[in-house]
Amino acid sequence: MENIIKIKNAVFYAYHGVMSEEQVVGGKFECDVDIYTSFADAAKNDDLTKTVDYSEVYKFIQELVHERKFYLIETLAIHIADKLKHHFEDIHKVTVRVRKHNVPIGGVLDYVEAEVTK
Repeated sequence: MENIIKIKNAVFYAYHGVMSEEQVVGGKFECDVDIYTSFADAAKNDDLTKTVDYSEVYKFIQELVHERKFYLIETLAIHIADKLKHHFEDIHKVTVRVRKHNVPIGGVLDYVEAEVTK
């Protein structure tokens, strides 16, 4: 049986963007992650070691967001998804959404979001 663990609206201040100012000044980025895994044994035994530890996932994403600068949030989303799948063996599938507010496009919007499923 496949279950989903969701991390919603993890917020990071980072330095991603196409414009050089974005990579100097930085901005707020938000991330949602849907982790497809099986946690039936963990729930049955109330045992964290039998599932994906979402606090470890959060810390891992935080490291990824800060390890280097990306021009595109699309690239960042794919990078996070790939690294999560590789690092956490119990993740069967993952969906990552990265949002960026205050996008310099010459207009008003709430945010831009890139989503990837691996």
